Amino acid sequence: MRLIAADTTLETPRLLLEPLVVSHAAAIYEQLLDQRVYQFIPTDPPTSLQVLETRYRALSSRLSPDKQEAWLNWVVRLRDGGYVGTLEATVYPNHSAAIAYLIFPPFWRQGYAKEGCVRLLAHLLQAYEVNIVVAEIDTRNVASIGLIETLGFERISTKMNADFFKGAVSHEHRYERVSSSTSLPNIPFTSI
Repeated sequence: MRLIAADTTLETPRLLLEPLVVSHAAAIYEQLLDQRVYQFIPTDPPTSLQVLETRYRALSSRLSPDKQEAWLNWVVRLRDGGYVGTLEATVYPNHSAAIAYLIFPPFWRQGYAKEGCVRLLAHLLQAYEVNIVVAEIDTRNVASIGLIETLGFERISTKMNADFFKGAVSHEHRYERVSSSTSLPNIPFTSI
């Protein structure tokens, strides 16, 4: 897999998407301890700053160990302030990608996830020539479902009993966005 602009900060009107590096662990560790972040995902908060730094060290290589996948991760920061969340994409050799996003609770419902995801999708479509993007979402996560649908994703399937975490069964919708489908919402952006 060839990395393209992997160390480039992506911009939107309100946000900077900074390529993930180890030092980001200390910057967002406290926000990642908020239990609300993990309500619909089968992971838990990091057990220590050192564990998070180790994870980010591995991710900052931007390639899977076999070098077949691009592991693209950004920390999302307000242009005039602190960090609001993270974005990630895994790009596969067949020109498909999977995305995920995490916005810290104090910044929910302010449009940051949409703005960041629009920029992420544009980057995947232009730089990596991705032709299909996938998102898998817990069926209980109404806000995330609404976001992904506004970005032109279509529900393809629902996997019942996809997971069991935090004492409950999780069902999961699979959404796909084909590059030739609806255009992205108009949010101006650049790269720096």
